[in-house]
Amino acid sequence: MPAAEESHGINRAVDKICSLPPYLLTETSQHILTYLQGQTSGVDSAEIALRLQRAGVTIDHEAVQGITRFLLLTFRSAGKNNFSADELVSKLEEGSNKWSKASLQTLHTLWSEHGASVRAQQEVQSMLSIGQLVDMQWKLGMAVSSDTCRSLNSPYVSLLLKIVEPSGQICQRAFEMTIPQFQNFHKQFKEMAAIMETV
Repeated sequence: MPAAEESHGINRAVDKICSLPPYLLTETSQHILTYLQGQTSGVDSAEIALRLQRAGVTIDHEAVQGITRFLLLTFRSAGKNNFSADELVSKLEEGSNKWSKASLQTLHTLWSEHGASVRAQQEVQSMLSIGQLVDMQWKLGMAVSSDTCRSLNSPYVSLLLKIVEPSGQICQRAFEMTIPQFQNFHKQFKEMAAIMETV
């Protein structure tokens, strides 16, 4: 039963991909390949959905996420397994009989152009498989009271970090620090910046 469900999911993603005109499939795939080549910090499926809507394609955000996930996994797997463009198309045809000739040709062309760069970037990333900080926001607050203490009157710093995980998904991490903890954090960041300037 799980294999049938998996096959149904693949066929559904393939149907959605094949419903895209070749120029939009090219644009969507290039967005993903740009990330896999290390030129952008992540794959933004909301941006892809907006581009598709502007082009007149009515598709819900969940379907766009499915397309993005499928293409991301396909290209990543092709890079990991060192597939040529012909091998990529062959594997896609083995996975589903729903592929249109135009979609396969588009993916063949794109992998011929970008496959080597994706493979090279994947080799680098495998050595450095940690998250990448892309944004940090902070604000200063004052804790006035809590359920265990009536009067705290202690300042704190609230941090929100946006991190691109090795999978490519952007996640957010939030936490709070006391002022001395934040000052220590700031000092460590300055030290890291100074060391990185010497590299």
